[in-house]
Amino acid sequence: MAVITLCGSTKFKDQFEKANAFLTLQGNIIISVAFFEQSDGFKITEEQAELLGQLHFRKIDISDEIFVIDVDGYIGNSTKKEIQYAEEKGKAIRYFSDGEIPSNIFS
Repeated sequence: MAVITLCGSTKFKDQFEKANAFLTLQGNIIISVAFFEQSDGFKITEEQAELLGQLHFRKIDISDEIFVIDVDGYIGNSTKKEIQYAEEKGKAIRYFSDGEIPSNIFS
């Protein structure tokens, strides 16, 4: 049983949910984002964005690996920082774009 933190743009809510379900059903403990501010239209301040970033780094600290939600290869600045942080901490890194999650997970 591994602890996996999901990382990626919060505009990819559907892909986060699919990854969460798929990885959980494999017997993993999944840690995700607090909420999907981009896809759900939440407005946050710069201070709140900084806080969320720091919280996500702590989530990475307690994880065995990260799973990057990189739809169509998209990796934003925050996610790049999370990948770099995970690399520095020696965490395993996997990517959504590698096709390991079936597209029909909810069918």
